[in-house]
Amino acid sequence: MFDFLEDYDLLGAFWTTVQLAALSAVGSLIWGTMLAAMRVGPVPLMRGFGTAYVNIVRNIPLTVIILFTSLGLNQTLGVSLGADDVETINFRLAVLGLIFYTSSFVCEALRSGINTVPVGQAEAARAIGLSFRQVLGLVVLPQAFRSAVVPLANVLIALIKNTTVAAAIGVAEAAVLMKEMIENEAQLLLIAAIIAFGFVVLTLPTGLILGWVGKKVAVKR
Repeated sequence: MFDFLEDYDLLGAFWTTVQLAALSAVGSLIWGTMLAAMRVGPVPLMRGFGTAYVNIVRNIPLTVIILFTSLGLNQTLGVSLGADDVETINFRLAVLGLIFYTSSFVCEALRSGINTVPVGQAEAARAIGLSFRQVLGLVVLPQAFRSAVVPLANVLIALIKNTTVAAAIGVAEAAVLMKEMIENEAQLLLIAAIIAFGFVVLTLPTGLILGWVGKKVAVKR
């Protein structure tokens, strides 16, 4: 029943999916944290930028963003992100698009965590002479991250599933392999079940582990 799998690099396709998700998760966490800092910061221009970015990007379909990175950045503007071959360029553009999109959700998850930190703690930190950057980095964000573990886990799970959109620009991840297998084999249900199981293997342990971590590190009020 599963003999046809020998003709396809199933593990390689899912490894590409894992790489997409991991790199995008790191980039999204960094950029999303910066956006969250902007949204709660004292500078009106930065607050406006953060708010506009989140509200606009969250309402753009991810497929449009991924296609823009390929058609707009690469083919129109010639952006290659330091790569020479098409496969690497498309992979890096897909990571960039996923970061651009996912960071808006990371920002909101972190902002929800920031809102759980008592205002009195920030005021006390400012009263002893700490700057906004110090208050955010030493007092607010450490507690916000602990409160936002579960929301961030949900964002990560959604990101893993969203990597399938990279197929739109030819990144050889699991969705591309599934399309190829369906075109060549007459076992639609079995192929769909195998790919679905692969994503369950990636997302279910992630959700369980991060849910457990969230309970362990939660700030007791």
